[in-house]
Amino acid sequence: MKKTLLGVLLLGSSLFAEVTNVTVTPKFVNSTKLKIIDIRTKSEWRETGVVKDSYPLTFFNEKGNYDIDGFLNSLNKIVKKDEKFALICRTGSRTGMVSNFLGNKLNYHVVNLKGGIMKLMREGYKAVPYKSKN
Repeated sequence: MKKTLLGVLLLGSSLFAEVTNVTVTPKFVNSTKLKIIDIRTKSEWRETGVVKDSYPLTFFNEKGNYDIDGFLNSLNKIVKKDEKFALICRTGSRTGMVSNFLGNKLNYHVVNLKGGIMKLMREGYKAVPYKSKN
């Protein structure tokens, strides 16, 4: 039910999108000054590694559930409400939904990195190993 509700909210919000969509490239990642928030799961971070200096912050867990309040609480410790930042996931599907939600419903300044970490790695990007803070 939660997943369906979020899907409806995000679909509706995409009609009025003011989110910046960028097809991710190694050059963009290596040269950007934006904070990059990696919304994948811990197991995905371990599998592929992460973008250097990115901030691992899961949105959907392995079962597809989410905790919006918990996510926003953690996000707000990383970025200011008026600060532009980027979101990355595995292929860009989750960041598309989450970017539209954050940008259009909550007025964050979000850059959706289309293609995700898998596109980066196909183009030769070398991810760094994920290091758990726990």
